[in-house]
Amino acid sequence: MNFLQDSLEGFLAREYRIVIVEVAAAKGSTPRDEGTFMLVAPTEIHGTVGGGQLEYDAIENARKLLADAGGEARLDIALGPEIGQCCGGRVELTFTLADEEARRALDARLAQDERQKPQVWIFGAGHVGRALADALTMLPLNVFVVEARQSELDQLTSEVHHRLAALPEALVADIPPGSAVVIVTHDHALDFLIGQEALGRPDLAYVGMVGSKSKRGAFLHHLERQGIERSAADRLVLPIGDMAVGDKRPEVIAAMTASEVLLAFAAWRQRDAAPTAG
Repeated sequence: MNFLQDSLEGFLAREYRIVIVEVAAAKGSTPRDEGTFMLVAPTEIHGTVGGGQLEYDAIENARKLLADAGGEARLDIALGPEIGQCCGGRVELTFTLADEEARRALDARLAQDERQKPQVWIFGAGHVGRALADALTMLPLNVFVVEARQSELDQLTSEVHHRLAALPEALVADIPPGSAVVIVTHDHALDFLIGQEALGRPDLAYVGMVGSKSKRGAFLHHLERQGIERSAADRLVLPIGDMAVGDKRPEVIAAMTASEVLLAFAAWRQRDAAPTAG
């Protein structure tokens, strides 16, 4: 059994006999939420419904369906000692043979999921920018990298959206609401220009900038000269990457910043979901 995960597009293009396994209901403590799905082919899988015995049983059942050797269209599984799991919840799984109609529905669902992914805009493709792009592309996010230097964009190894721009700060106005902006360019003056534009957007979920406490002080002084209210400046995360860990390697800063961005998106969703007074 090959558990190596390639791209979903590659998996679907390569595998023609597939069962879609979906978490139709999740009650109590469960490893994955309702709506989570995985794809099971005769010798490979893509995705996960939670691992452990739960997933083993799901794969076995899906392969029985593929082999026309029995198998159920629905399983109701208690996550207790009888299967060696102690979550304590209950999961209902559905199994759908991926015929042409099911594949079309899956394609439409994936396209919708792609459109709904939060966007992260990284300004700067230097050492930290590239490390951050690598870290974020492993997450359910759409990642854009903006640079004024093609030579830096050429060094990106992750599959992200590239934007070559002579005036990067001009792109901030077009970023969708609810997105995150991370500023890691090679030029403090350019950082300040981009930061000022980003802080003018109260509809962004996160605005962060690489640097130090002294850089934060200089930027706040810059904003004061520009007549920007302090309340806007308070939204800025500078330095990014939680310097409390005391490690300035790009990969560490990237990992910590990725965590900050995810927490910011979670807070943003909660804010949107909160009922309004009135």
